[in-house]
Amino acid sequence: MNKFITDTLPLVAILRGLAPADAGAAGLALFGAGLRLLEVPLNRPGALESIAILARMAPPDAVVGGGTMLCVADVEAVHAAGGRLLVSPNCDTAVIARGAALGMLCAPGVATPSEAFSALGAGAHALKIFPAEMVGHAGLKAFKTVLPAGTPLWPVGGVAPHTLGDWVAAGATGFGIGGQLYTPGVAPAQLAERAGHFISAWQSAIK
Repeated sequence: MNKFITDTLPLVAILRGLAPADAGAAGLALFGAGLRLLEVPLNRPGALESIAILARMAPPDAVVGGGTMLCVADVEAVHAAGGRLLVSPNCDTAVIARGAALGMLCAPGVATPSEAFSALGAGAHALKIFPAEMVGHAGLKAFKTVLPAGTPLWPVGGVAPHTLGDWVAAGATGFGIGGQLYTPGVAPAQLAERAGHFISAWQSAIK
């Protein structure tokens, strides 16, 4: 999984509210644009069905999974649906450990160094810095000074193409992208266009 993180575009599309009827078109748009990490939060109806649809159509180099995964039962359900990405808003070591044991790519949410070290100790592969607006650039820089070198740090919350550069300068190595990318009912062409803007911004930020 660490090799996967190293080799893959580290932009996670957060598809909150994705209806199963729209999952196929959204997947085609996002995979076609070049994104390879798709997350469907579980706190909206139809999430597991959408995950299953996306997992079946995902390219070999892509990983689909669930967000807002709060308990071990969520991990089991997402894995059974074909999901191999675990994203949560919090640091629950039992959830992380179960995901890691199942071979899932685990990116739990953390907002303090204590949570970050607990998450890594439980088997996290990347750390979702959430809420990013609260942690801020200064907080992210502080994380980077104490965490093991090379720890993937993915801010989530309020990220837009024009803000990527400042976050990367502060130490971000990837991002979770929500409402700035996907909103229920968005046309596939517009979704692909938005994804392209984020990918371009990322490529510019890491030059």
